[in-house]
Amino acid sequence: MRGVRAAAPSGAVPERLRSAMDVAARLDQLQAAKLRRRLRLVESSQGPRVTLEGREVIVLCSSNYLGLADNPRVRQAAADAAERWGAGAGASRLACGNMGPHERLERAIAEFHDRPAALLFGSGYLANVGAITALAGEGDIVFADELSHPSVIDGCRLSRAHRFAYRHRDLEHLAWGLRKAGDRAALIATDGIFALDGDVAPLPELAELAARHRCRLVVNEAHAVGTIGPGGRGTVAAAGLGGEIDVIVGSLSKALGSYGAYVCASEEVRELLINCARPFIFSTAPPPPAVGAAFAALRMLDSRPGVVTQLRRNAAALREALAEAGLDIGGGRTQIVPVMVGDSARAMELSERVLAAGVYAEAVRPPAVPEGTARLRLAVMANHRVDELQNAAHTIGRAARELGLTRGAERELPRAA
Repeated sequence: MRGVRAAAPSGAVPERLRSAMDVAARLDQLQAAKLRRRLRLVESSQGPRVTLEGREVIVLCSSNYLGLADNPRVRQAAADAAERWGAGAGASRLACGNMGPHERLERAIAEFHDRPAALLFGSGYLANVGAITALAGEGDIVFADELSHPSVIDGCRLSRAHRFAYRHRDLEHLAWGLRKAGDRAALIATDGIFALDGDVAPLPELAELAARHRCRLVVNEAHAVGTIGPGGRGTVAAAGLGGEIDVIVGSLSKALGSYGAYVCASEEVRELLINCARPFIFSTAPPPPAVGAAFAALRMLDSRPGVVTQLRRNAAALREALAEAGLDIGGGRTQIVPVMVGDSARAMELSERVLAAGVYAEAVRPPAVPEGTARLRLAVMANHRVDELQNAAHTIGRAARELGLTRGAERELPRAA
């Protein structure tokens, strides 16, 4: 009879229960492989130190690079925007959600990057997916650095274009792929600063290859805006390539301390995104308080470029202290500092030991990084004190020595006063 569910055969596992068992088994697998994650509760506002589950710790895993998430002027700007414009936009930009704060911030972002136009998105993930799916499609080939952010990779998949993952920063591999692609090459996508290694893309060479093969270049500047280049304008500006990069994707949620993202490009590309980027079309517009906070943060960055210099100094201080402790930190020079471990279980153990000593540094494991490359991914903030960074390096070095993770030539670091 219609509407009556047939009884399960005797001894059979009902579908709902079988599904629950599958979920439990998958969670057990993650636990056994030291890949299961959990949420930790921060009980204070974001800053260089936070209250984490009842006790104060120094934070070395935040992307709040300039410390603006808790800045009084930024907080006040969010409050003012909420008071005037409300807590939410209420609809997508193409319905009734296009408001004054959105267009004001877009003009400011375009001016900041010296580009013709900008378009806001709800997050960096949505911005990368939106830009790539609008600019490439079935029959095209998108070339992406293999260590690009997952949103870049997912954008390639959703575009239905063929994805060619070139070896990390390997220009010869990319050039070979572009030659093979011929007229099918649609765009090259790369991070400016790579989120887990802290190294920088070879943008001048990438721009030359893009021009030679007549394809667009998309640079994800999520971790570069506010941290590198003149006035914190990113790796594109640092390389002097402002007019040669087709698309810049930037974040409002990292150095600018708010939430959301944007795409900077030509007016024509902006119009294409408005009409074809599904994450833009089918998402509610960013809330006015977040937009107001981002506008204030951008204005502060524009008027206080010295904070970018302070961030670089802090990063150099942490790198020096970690290297003296005998830790493998790679060859980067940015605010992102990987402490390489290799094995996921040992990376987890190192993270837990340093957290017990008051240093919050999360372990990054597969699938976020390739197998055998688990690490602590440290992130420096401009308002960290040098002495607390040195003390954190001392703590990490001591725990790593106990686990046998340091090189033989390390020496004991003096604890900063």
